[in-house]
Amino acid sequence: MNPQNKISQSQKLMVFVLSMSLYGLATLFTELIPSFQVGIVEFSVEYFLFIPLTLAMLFDPLPAGLGAATGELVFSEIMLGQFGGLGELEKFLTVTIGVYVAGRLVKNPRNRAAVAGASIFGVFLQLFMGTVVDILKVQFAVEDFEAVAGLPESVFATEGFACLNDLLFSGILFCMLPTMFLVPKLYGKIEPLLGMKPRDEKTMTGSALSAKSIGLCLAGFVVAIVAQLLAKGGYALIDWEAAWAESTTAIIVAIVAAVVVALIVIGVIRSRARSRQSA
Repeated sequence: MNPQNKISQSQKLMVFVLSMSLYGLATLFTELIPSFQVGIVEFSVEYFLFIPLTLAMLFDPLPAGLGAATGELVFSEIMLGQFGGLGELEKFLTVTIGVYVAGRLVKNPRNRAAVAGASIFGVFLQLFMGTVVDILKVQFAVEDFEAVAGLPESVFATEGFACLNDLLFSGILFCMLPTMFLVPKLYGKIEPLLGMKPRDEKTMTGSALSAKSIGLCLAGFVVAIVAQLLAKGGYALIDWEAAWAESTTAIIVAIVAAVVVALIVIGVIRSRARSRQSA
């Protein structure tokens, strides 16, 4: 057991792979969930971000965020036969930043109110950054504006409504509520599996956001904007889509691959935990 609760590189790798496989698997299931529309309101499950949010608040936020972004890219994009080149960098960075910030904001994982607030803020941050990018694409004329019937013909109104809709539906039901239940429930129970003490206000992983961290997040957001504008402007670099893209077979293969990776990392974690107990 690490007495200082400083997460090692191998522990970070475990968190990364666990977040990658579980979140990648979850994004594949969202592909199978149909959306439905009531008037101008569309109800769809955008993502199950509670998985990396939970890992970020219990362990280290950065590998949890990077793992989630990588899992979505590998399992729900590349393995489904599609890759958008530079355009993929926007979602990769915004998901990482949202999960990272949410994880850093929680000092005491047992505080259910703090967990709920941080999780919904992380979701809002990710959606808000995506909204800003979508607005800038129209403002810089690299993408046509598609008005929504029933809304004012303004990109600000349309994108703002879409952001609010996703926040209130997916953000609350599939991100905030599961996270505020799981984090206090799992706190103190799964950390020993990785050889760690539960984090608290005094641990390094529970420290608040620093000026350097905020600066890096802002820099990442700027990179995301530039990458998306370049991609939409015809500079995607590597942009391909296979003939079998998003086919049922591709989805099944990707799900099996994600399950196998998840089972392997869970098996390794349990094996290491048993070795420490017997030592």
